[in-house]
Amino acid sequence: MVAHIRDYSVKRMRWLDERAFGEGIALAQSIPGATAMQLAAYVGLRTRGTVGALLAYVGFGLPAFVLMLSLALFYERTRNSSQIISLFSGLQVIVVALVVHALVSFGKDSVKSYREFSVSALSAALFWSGASPFLVIIAAALTGAVLFSNAGAAHPPESSGAQDEPILKHITLLLSLLLAGLLTLYFAHAELFQLALVMLKIDLFAFGGGFASLPLMLHEVVNVHGWMDHRTFMDGVALGQVTPGPIVITATFVGYLTYGLAGAVVATTAIFTPSLVLLIGVSPLFDRLKTSVHFLKASKGIVASFVGLLFSVAVKFMLSVPWDAMRAAIGIAALIALLKNVDVLYIVLIGAIISVVML
Repeated sequence: MVAHIRDYSVKRMRWLDERAFGEGIALAQSIPGATAMQLAAYVGLRTRGTVGALLAYVGFGLPAFVLMLSLALFYERTRNSSQIISLFSGLQVIVVALVVHALVSFGKDSVKSYREFSVSALSAALFWSGASPFLVIIAAALTGAVLFSNAGAAHPPESSGAQDEPILKHITLLLSLLLAGLLTLYFAHAELFQLALVMLKIDLFAFGGGFASLPLMLHEVVNVHGWMDHRTFMDGVALGQVTPGPIVITATFVGYLTYGLAGAVVATTAIFTPSLVLLIGVSPLFDRLKTSVHFLKASKGIVASFVGLLFSVAVKFMLSVPWDAMRAAIGIAALIALLKNVDVLYIVLIGAIISVVML
């Protein structure tokens, strides 16, 4: 998705040059949220200000929401069909392969010293023992800020000048709208208010892209609130890979199966709102933020903790699958294809066909 955004915004429309787009990637990877969604909003922000960021964010996420909502409706009505059971029985194996692949990608980029490995291992152990992943992430950030080596050379920050003032007004307005929405839910529908809080919290802590949200969502949706079991959640993750958007669109699936259409709208809005507000607010300050030694060291600790969290999720998902020779073959083939950079959509579609025919 990042490659498509670059092609459209830099080469075709010439909204940004390569340098500005590269800064957008760095910013999107430094704050929580789905990287592609953040990058789309950054292009809108640089092109048409806060309104442009909002429109780009909605425009980029809306197709994924509509498709996931349709798939969730189809899933709810057909989930007890023998063919659908076979279909998702195979797709759950592919979800395991997806998480293992994400674990390998995170680990390769983030665990390069014994200190980072120690943070990852301790995070996995704490999460497995029942500790809240949010507390694990906070502890990892503090550990990184104190113990990790200097994460990068600092350069004098560029002054953001007068642009800070309108950004502050826009952020204040967005936060006021968010607070008003939460207060409305609190008095009108306590369960939807709780769903919104859960998704807001997940997005605020999902450093490192969309897959970073999986351990947090699994913990809240399955372990804390019991809105669905492991297998149903894995089905939602599989459907999230069919949609043309970030994997956190799984929130739409969770919201719909929990509280219907209203739940889908609330969960989707909440899972994307904090990262958008952060992007708009941090953008003029990013030159200063990216030169902060403590911020860079804490970020290394956070990303290292997600390696451990993803490892625990991979193990939990593996234990939820009733393995046999065919499922093992599908899983291994899917992982090999992912490692060879085959488009995930093809992997899911081919796996779905094999599952219906063979399982």
